[in-house]
Amino acid sequence: MKIVLLGPPGGGKGTQAAELSRRRGIPAISTGDMFRDHVERGTELGRRVRGFIERGELVPDALVLDMVWDRLAAKDCETGFILDGFPRTVEQAEALDQYLADRGQSLLAVINLEVPAEEIVRRISNRRVCPVCGRSYHMIAMPPAEDERCDVEGAALIHREDDRPEVILRRLEEYHARTEPVVHYYRRAGILRPVCGVASAEQVAAAVLREIEGAAARAVTG
Repeated sequence: MKIVLLGPPGGGKGTQAAELSRRRGIPAISTGDMFRDHVERGTELGRRVRGFIERGELVPDALVLDMVWDRLAAKDCETGFILDGFPRTVEQAEALDQYLADRGQSLLAVINLEVPAEEIVRRISNRRVCPVCGRSYHMIAMPPAEDERCDVEGAALIHREDDRPEVILRRLEEYHARTEPVVHYYRRAGILRPVCGVASAEQVAAAVLREIEGAAARAVTG
Protein backbone atom coordinates (compact mmCIF):
# COMPACT_ATOMS: atom_id res chain seq x y z
CA MET A 1 0.00 0.00 0.00
CA LYS A 2 1.70 3.14 -1.24
CA ILE A 3 -0.04 6.41 -0.42
CA VAL A 4 0.67 10.10 -0.97
CA LEU A 5 -0.92 12.79 1.22
CA LEU A 6 -1.19 16.19 -0.44
CA GLY A 7 -2.37 19.52 0.91
CA PRO A 8 -1.10 22.94 1.97
CA PRO A 9 1.32 23.35 4.89
CA GLY A 10 -0.71 23.05 8.08
CA GLY A 11 -3.42 21.12 6.28
CA GLY A 12 -3.16 18.16 8.65
CA LYS A 13 -1.01 15.85 6.55
CA GLY A 14 1.24 14.90 9.46
CA THR A 15 -1.66 14.06 11.77
CA GLN A 16 -3.42 11.98 9.15
CA ALA A 17 -0.22 10.25 8.04
CA ALA A 18 0.51 9.19 11.62
CA GLU A 19 -3.01 7.84 12.10
CA LEU A 20 -2.97 5.95 8.82
CA SER A 21 0.46 4.55 9.71
CA ARG A 22 -0.90 3.31 13.04
CA ARG A 23 -3.89 1.65 11.42
CA ARG A 24 -2.07 0.07 8.48
CA GLY A 25 1.32 -0.69 10.02
CA ILE A 26 3.36 1.07 7.34
CA PRO A 27 5.76 3.99 7.88
CA ALA A 28 4.69 7.61 7.54
CA ILE A 29 7.50 9.50 5.84
CA SER A 30 7.65 13.26 6.31
CA THR A 31 10.20 15.19 4.29
CA GLY A 32 9.86 18.08 6.73
CA ASP A 33 10.81 15.89 9.69
CA MET A 34 13.73 14.41 7.75
CA PHE A 35 14.99 17.88 6.82
CA ARG A 36 14.86 19.07 10.43
CA ASP A 37 16.60 15.90 11.63
CA HIS A 38 19.45 16.40 9.17
CA VAL A 39 19.76 20.09 10.10
CA GLU A 40 19.86 19.32 13.84
CA ARG A 41 22.48 16.59 13.35
CA GLY A 42 24.58 18.82 11.12
CA THR A 43 24.83 16.33 8.26
CA GLU A 44 26.00 17.36 4.81
CA LEU A 45 22.41 17.32 3.56
CA GLY A 46 21.32 19.32 6.59
CA ARG A 47 23.86 22.04 5.87
CA ARG A 48 22.72 22.21 2.26
CA VAL A 49 19.01 22.56 3.06
CA ARG A 50 19.20 24.74 6.17
CA GLY A 51 19.13 28.05 4.35
CA PHE A 52 16.05 27.08 2.35
CA ILE A 53 14.16 26.01 5.47
CA GLU A 54 15.05 29.15 7.44
CA ARG A 55 13.78 31.33 4.59
CA GLY A 56 10.59 29.30 4.32
CA GLU A 57 11.46 28.26 0.76
CA LEU A 58 11.00 24.89 -0.90
CA VAL A 59 14.13 22.74 -1.04
CA PRO A 60 15.38 22.06 -4.63
CA ASP A 61 14.25 18.80 -6.21
CA ALA A 62 17.72 17.26 -6.44
CA LEU A 63 18.24 17.45 -2.68
CA VAL A 64 14.77 16.17 -1.91
CA LEU A 65 15.03 13.21 -4.28
CA ASP A 66 18.38 12.06 -2.87
CA MET A 67 16.88 11.89 0.59
CA VAL A 68 13.56 10.31 -0.38
CA TRP A 69 15.06 7.51 -2.48
CA ASP A 70 17.38 6.62 0.38
CA ARG A 71 14.42 6.43 2.77
CA LEU A 72 12.19 4.39 0.45
CA ALA A 73 14.96 1.81 0.07
CA ALA A 74 14.73 1.00 3.80
CA LYS A 75 13.35 -2.40 4.78
CA ASP A 76 10.30 -1.01 6.59
CA CYS A 77 9.03 0.40 3.28
CA GLU A 78 8.88 -2.98 1.55
CA THR A 79 5.15 -3.46 2.23
CA GLY A 80 4.19 0.16 1.71
CA PHE A 81 4.55 3.72 2.90
CA ILE A 82 2.73 7.01 3.37
CA LEU A 83 4.44 10.08 1.93
CA ASP A 84 3.72 13.38 3.70
CA GLY A 85 5.14 16.49 2.05
CA PHE A 86 6.33 14.74 -1.11
CA PRO A 87 5.96 15.16 -4.02
CA ARG A 88 5.67 18.96 -4.07
CA THR A 89 6.29 19.53 -7.77
CA VAL A 90 5.19 17.81 -10.97
CA GLU A 91 8.82 16.92 -11.59
CA GLN A 92 8.98 15.16 -8.23
CA ALA A 93 5.71 13.36 -8.97
CA GLU A 94 7.05 12.15 -12.30
CA ALA A 95 10.28 11.03 -10.63
CA LEU A 96 8.31 9.10 -7.99
CA ASP A 97 6.19 7.39 -10.65
CA GLN A 98 9.36 6.37 -12.49
CA TYR A 99 11.05 5.17 -9.30
CA LEU A 100 8.08 2.92 -8.53
CA ALA A 101 7.60 1.77 -12.14
CA ASP A 102 11.25 0.67 -12.26
CA ARG A 103 10.39 -1.67 -9.38
CA GLY A 104 7.09 -2.89 -10.80
CA GLN A 105 5.09 -0.81 -8.33
CA SER A 106 2.65 2.10 -8.34
CA LEU A 107 0.75 4.38 -5.98
CA LEU A 108 -2.58 3.13 -4.66
CA ALA A 109 -4.07 6.58 -4.07
CA VAL A 110 -3.26 10.24 -3.56
CA ILE A 111 -5.26 11.93 -0.80
CA ASN A 112 -5.64 15.69 -1.19
CA LEU A 113 -6.59 17.47 2.04
CA GLU A 114 -8.45 20.67 1.15
CA VAL A 115 -8.17 23.51 3.71
CA PRO A 116 -8.74 27.30 3.17
CA ALA A 117 -5.79 29.69 3.56
CA GLU A 118 -7.23 31.54 6.57
CA GLU A 119 -7.59 28.26 8.45
CA ILE A 120 -4.00 27.35 7.60
CA VAL A 121 -2.64 30.59 9.09
CA ARG A 122 -4.73 30.12 12.24
CA ARG A 123 -3.50 26.57 12.69
CA ILE A 124 0.21 27.06 12.06
CA SER A 125 0.77 30.40 13.80
CA ASN A 126 -0.58 28.93 17.05
CA ARG A 127 1.62 25.84 16.88
CA ARG A 128 4.39 25.24 19.44
CA VAL A 129 6.94 22.41 19.68
CA CYS A 130 8.90 20.84 22.54
CA PRO A 131 12.63 21.09 21.70
CA VAL A 132 13.36 17.97 23.78
CA CYS A 133 10.80 15.34 22.70
CA GLY A 134 9.43 16.99 19.55
CA ARG A 135 5.82 16.87 20.73
CA SER A 136 3.58 19.45 19.03
CA TYR A 137 0.93 21.61 20.69
CA HIS A 138 -1.66 24.08 19.44
CA MET A 139 -2.23 26.99 21.78
CA ILE A 140 -5.96 27.06 20.95
CA ALA A 141 -6.97 23.54 19.95
CA MET A 142 -4.50 21.47 22.02
CA PRO A 143 -2.66 23.66 24.56
CA PRO A 144 -0.24 22.28 27.16
CA ALA A 145 -1.43 21.91 30.76
CA GLU A 146 1.10 24.54 31.86
CA ASP A 147 1.35 27.63 29.67
CA GLU A 148 4.16 27.36 27.09
CA ARG A 149 5.68 24.21 28.66
CA CYS A 150 5.73 20.60 27.45
CA ASP A 151 3.46 18.24 29.40
CA VAL A 152 6.04 15.44 29.14
CA GLU A 153 9.44 17.13 29.49
CA GLY A 154 8.51 20.39 31.19
CA ALA A 155 10.71 22.21 28.68
CA ALA A 156 9.80 25.66 27.38
CA LEU A 157 7.99 25.31 24.06
CA ILE A 158 9.39 27.01 20.99
CA HIS A 159 7.70 28.87 18.15
CA ARG A 160 9.55 27.64 15.07
CA GLU A 161 10.63 30.28 12.59
CA ASP A 162 8.70 28.60 9.79
CA ASP A 163 5.52 28.71 11.91
CA ARG A 164 5.37 32.52 12.00
CA PRO A 165 2.58 34.26 10.00
CA GLU A 166 4.85 36.03 7.51
CA VAL A 167 6.66 32.79 6.70
CA ILE A 168 3.36 30.90 6.46
CA LEU A 169 2.02 33.34 3.86
CA ARG A 170 5.20 33.00 1.82
CA ARG A 171 4.95 29.21 1.98
CA LEU A 172 1.33 29.31 0.85
CA GLU A 173 2.27 31.47 -2.13
CA GLU A 174 4.94 28.95 -3.08
CA TYR A 175 2.48 26.11 -2.57
CA HIS A 176 -0.03 27.57 -5.01
CA ALA A 177 2.69 28.35 -7.54
CA ARG A 178 4.54 25.04 -7.43
CA THR A 179 2.63 22.36 -5.55
CA GLU A 180 -0.96 22.83 -6.68
CA PRO A 181 -0.12 21.59 -10.20
CA VAL A 182 0.68 18.23 -8.57
CA VAL A 183 -3.00 17.97 -7.67
CA HIS A 184 -3.90 18.32 -11.34
CA TYR A 185 -1.20 15.79 -12.28
CA TYR A 186 -2.71 13.11 -10.06
CA ARG A 187 -6.25 14.05 -11.03
CA ARG A 188 -5.36 13.35 -14.65
CA ALA A 189 -3.82 10.05 -13.55
CA GLY A 190 -7.16 9.08 -11.99
CA ILE A 191 -5.85 8.37 -8.48
CA LEU A 192 -6.60 11.69 -6.73
CA ARG A 193 -9.04 11.49 -3.81
CA PRO A 194 -10.07 14.89 -2.34
CA VAL A 195 -10.92 15.05 1.37
CA CYS A 196 -12.20 18.12 3.25
CA GLY A 197 -9.66 18.90 5.97
CA VAL A 198 -11.84 21.36 7.91
CA ALA A 199 -13.25 19.02 10.57
CA SER A 200 -12.02 17.22 13.66
CA ALA A 201 -8.95 15.05 13.23
CA GLU A 202 -11.12 11.97 13.87
CA GLN A 203 -13.64 12.94 11.19
CA VAL A 204 -10.91 13.66 8.65
CA ALA A 205 -9.20 10.35 9.50
CA ALA A 206 -12.44 8.46 8.90
CA ALA A 207 -12.87 10.17 5.51
CA VAL A 208 -9.26 9.41 4.55
CA LEU A 209 -9.67 5.76 5.49
CA ARG A 210 -12.86 5.47 3.42
CA GLU A 211 -11.02 6.79 0.38
CA ILE A 212 -8.08 4.41 0.93
CA GLU A 213 -10.36 1.41 1.37
CA GLY A 214 -12.31 2.39 -1.73
CA ALA A 215 -9.12 2.65 -3.76
CA ALA A 216 -7.94 -0.73 -2.49
CA ALA A 217 -11.26 -2.34 -3.40
CA ARG A 218 -11.13 -0.88 -6.90
CA ALA A 219 -7.56 -2.12 -7.32
CA VAL A 220 -8.64 -5.67 -6.45
CA THR A 221 -11.66 -5.70 -8.77
CA GLY A 222 -9.78 -3.93 -11.56
